[in-house]
Amino acid sequence: MKRILTSLICMALALSAWSAKSDVYKLASPDGATIVSVNAGGKTLTYSVQRNGQEVLGTSAMSMTLRTTRKNKINEFQVGGTVKKAVTSSVNRQIDAPFYKFSTLQEKYNQLDLTLNDGFGILFRAYDHGVAFRFYATSLQKDDIVLDELTEYNFGKDYEAFIPYGNGKESNPYQLSFESKYTRAPISTFRDDWPAFSPLLVCLDGGMKVAITESDLEAYPGMFLRKNLQKANSLVGAHANIPSKTQKDSWHQQEMAIEYSDIMAIIRKDSSKKAPRNFPWRVLAITDNDAQLAETPLVYLLGEENRIGDTSWIKPGKIAWDYWNNWALEGVDFESGLNNETWKYYIDFASKNGIEYVIFDEGWYQERAGDIMAITPGLDVEELVKYANERNVGIILWAISYTLDKDLEGACKYFSEMGVKGFKVDFIDRDDQEAVELNYRVAEMMAKYHLLLALHGMYKPAGFNRTFPHTLNYEGIWGLENMKWSTEDIIEYDVTFPFIRMLAGPVDYTQGAMRSVGNTRRGFAPSFSYPASQGTRSHQIGMYVVLDSPLAMLADSPTAYEKEPETTQFIASIPTVWDETRILEGEVGKFIVTARRSGDKWYIGGLTGWTPKDVSLDLGFTGCKKATIYKDGINVNKIPIDHKIETVPVTSEPLSVRMAPGGGFAIILE
Repeated sequence: MKRILTSLICMALALSAWSAKSDVYKLASPDGATIVSVNAGGKTLTYSVQRNGQEVLGTSAMSMTLRTTRKNKINEFQVGGTVKKAVTSSVNRQIDAPFYKFSTLQEKYNQLDLTLNDGFGILFRAYDHGVAFRFYATSLQKDDIVLDELTEYNFGKDYEAFIPYGNGKESNPYQLSFESKYTRAPISTFRDDWPAFSPLLVCLDGGMKVAITESDLEAYPGMFLRKNLQKANSLVGAHANIPSKTQKDSWHQQEMAIEYSDIMAIIRKDSSKKAPRNFPWRVLAITDNDAQLAETPLVYLLGEENRIGDTSWIKPGKIAWDYWNNWALEGVDFESGLNNETWKYYIDFASKNGIEYVIFDEGWYQERAGDIMAITPGLDVEELVKYANERNVGIILWAISYTLDKDLEGACKYFSEMGVKGFKVDFIDRDDQEAVELNYRVAEMMAKYHLLLALHGMYKPAGFNRTFPHTLNYEGIWGLENMKWSTEDIIEYDVTFPFIRMLAGPVDYTQGAMRSVGNTRRGFAPSFSYPASQGTRSHQIGMYVVLDSPLAMLADSPTAYEKEPETTQFIASIPTVWDETRILEGEVGKFIVTARRSGDKWYIGGLTGWTPKDVSLDLGFTGCKKATIYKDGINVNKIPIDHKIETVPVTSEPLSVRMAPGGGFAIILE
């Protein structure tokens, strides 16, 4: 039974202090280390943040601009300024966190609620691992308009940042897949003409880090970051307005924005008659070291609570995936590809190895027709689903988001009754208000019909996985599929995104390559039909522990796994959801070592960049007696797939593991 201890009390000046003269309000985190100061003395609210006496953010402005119509009179105004009432409170409770990197979480924060003029307010929360704030409204009516939101992030120095610039076209930076590597550079060098999406990481003095992101993004556009051209060392939030013109591409029937209105968001519900209309949380995850970044649950805690109720029907697990390996099967007596024989082989492989799912990816229906019921000729999806279910394997179907949305309930009802277990919904590639509303609409309908959901062509989760626990995986990541066509360095990215993108929620990186080529600097040739990974085989295996992926892909061909049953069984034995997560060591862009607990078993995974890394692991905290290790082999520098699987006793002495350049390891303890 979930235990909830909630304390909601008014607090004294230790948490919030102000005077009518200064209009300065202060809020401290429960541990007292982080202080957020809010100044309401001017036309615009400003805030600043300190941790352990060190400035995190200097004085930064925040406001919203809205347009309302009352009695045929248009009123345009800016939210901010005078505070009418200030209330402080505290919360300390334990919550369930299904299918997350913790099974339960301690939610502990102090809150400051400032009531402003015109039926608006702003909430500030201070946690031990960061701060967040959001505007809310109590008097907005349906069809009122948000024209703009100003959120500044002013830094006192020209700090180094990890910047994920958007990968959209020059004509429209807000139409993008959210799959970008990080540019590591001082804030002052931030491009004048191009936005980055969040999370974005800034490296402060003394090893302290601050990640800028958001949570609880509903009926509102996602936040990008741009260079503030008015101030030095400053970033400012930016958003895509509602598209005024869209067009569909002929291939994927993807709805693409090509022109935008002057409206950022339209109020869909009347908050003057119902609960307040909450706008997204602006989040600053603040940590004293890199390891804490990859461990923080702040974005999840700020997500809206579970909206679907019962979660007992949701089954995470692993997936035998066809797209990365291009439906390539070796040594079979039929031509592999988009046909029943190929998918039956995948289903049989999954069944034999305890793999829970098979995805029918792009090609099972004729996407150019724009009709999800237009099954590719020669395929019998209904018969394949029946064949899979008889073998205790679930089928997940890939679909273009806008095609699926044409008859969303009809499609969900039809395929759920057929026995399909979920959908992988792709090519959203926007985060304006209409795109965000599409994701909520799809998630709600999938839950109604007990269908799992994975989102591709998607922005970061932003707390969505707390609201809709059946939405298990999210892309918004420069994952392994890029090795089918790119020669860019993915190994450094692999030891960067767990500290940044992954703090916003789970990823769908699609790991599991059985062919590895080692150091890309010696030459790496991408192949669409016969792809390989950079780095080592053990690097790929380590990802099954390091990455948050409740639906974990086996990206390579079944016949590649069948050649190495020990590796296949090692992968299959690693869970995909966890009771506890600890980051034992790590440095952004260098390496990471992650420990996870599922029941009474512990699992440890490590990844390194191109610099070899020796780690010494004290395993006493696990209480385990035996360790099975999958690690880089002695000849891995010559043969990147070289690996060693060994079982050793756990003693009081630390366990030493060496990761080769681009290497990694995984350990199963019991």
